[in-house]
Amino acid sequence: MTIEAVDAQKLPRLLELGADKCIPCKMMKPILEELTQEYAGKLQVEFYDVWKNPAYGQQYGISLIPTQIFLDTTGKELFRHQGFPSKEDILAKWKELGFDFNSSPKAVP
Repeated sequence: MTIEAVDAQKLPRLLELGADKCIPCKMMKPILEELTQEYAGKLQVEFYDVWKNPAYGQQYGISLIPTQIFLDTTGKELFRHQGFPSKEDILAKWKELGFDFNSSPKAVP
């Protein structure tokens, strides 16, 4: 799926720009899988291997991998992080940005 195709889904997105053979990127894989499963329908998580597909790295101007880019529902970049964050750090940043994926929708009377 291309980056542009995902824009049509209108979910906030977490882009992981890394490489399959990068050690910190490998450490991120289980975190990304957990986020994908736990927040399906609320958050789109995507991984792009910039060694295999350098255009992704060029598109976002990254200089270090892994880099995580937080995008809102319109595709606007809200924040980027370089290096290895924990799952808790990622969720805390989303909450700080106004996206609390753990809150339940309020009941409508």
